[in-house]
Amino acid sequence: MSNDMIYDYREENFDEVLTVINDAATAYKGVISTDCWHEPYMSAADLEHEVNAGVSFKVLCDVKNTIVGVMGAQPVQDVLLIRHAYVRTQARRTGVGSKLILDLQEGATSSILVGTWAAATWAIKFYEEHGFKAQGITQTRDLLMKYWSVPECQADQSVVLVGHS
Repeated sequence: MSNDMIYDYREENFDEVLTVINDAATAYKGVISTDCWHEPYMSAADLEHEVNAGVSFKVLCDVKNTIVGVMGAQPVQDVLLIRHAYVRTQARRTGVGSKLILDLQEGATSSILVGTWAAATWAIKFYEEHGFKAQGITQTRDLLMKYWSVPECQADQSVVLVGHS
């Protein structure tokens, strides 16, 4: 994708962003425990809550002006959290995620944290390839408690990775 464009989320992108998130999240179905999986993976109300809570999304559009990737960022205390990083199923392994994370890293002035499912080995590998370091169980739990508010079932199955700007 050489002619794609990254821009800030706009309200008119809401439905398409929600579609991208739920399409990409199907990768977790059957991988994470059934008590943490739900359909849709993210509801419209949940996305609206995230936007209202200060998660600022970047979207990446392809040459047809279709959103193929989204990545949210949220400053919390002294760090920047990556929130809701997703690439459409048909656009995986085309550099979309790399372009979004590089864009985020270029603008960051603090450490960057991302939490993901420990069973999502592909996601962990992606972040490690971009300089993030997976934390151990104790550090993950401490970071989740300090910077996030996640359900217990999710905390028990998560890993936090730390990167730098």
